[in-house]
Amino acid sequence: MNPSRYSKTPEDAIDTLARTLYGEARGEKVRGIEAVASVIINRVEKALKRGGYWWGNDVETVCLRPWQFSCWNANDPNRDKILLIDNSNKIFATCLRVARRAVFGTLKDATCGATHYHRTGLLPAWARQHIPCAEIGHHVFYKDIP
Repeated sequence: MNPSRYSKTPEDAIDTLARTLYGEARGEKVRGIEAVASVIINRVEKALKRGGYWWGNDVETVCLRPWQFSCWNANDPNRDKILLIDNSNKIFATCLRVARRAVFGTLKDATCGATHYHRTGLLPAWARQHIPCAEIGHHVFYKDIP
């Protein structure tokens, strides 16, 4: 366990990460949920190695950074869903298990170090001129994005 991966407690980090996974990847198989979790952990690890990064230095800050994970945007219809969901929902329970493994450092990264992703079929401006490093489920993954 790397305590610098979370700002408050591991439980807070797990909860925030699981809600992010539910909002961003609940339609994916477990491998797709794990891939999105890897992006968040890769962002944290990159920030820790550099001594900080604009998107934040811990799981909670990375997940909640405005306009990074759309499910947390105030105008996103997923926001109410992720705030109200609990572990009686089977998909959210899966997201909690993945988040726990990610926070405690036991999740294998299938994204090859990706720090960004987008849904297949879309090409956001930030992804143009960049080569994907992985495609898992309905998402395309990238690393070395500034």
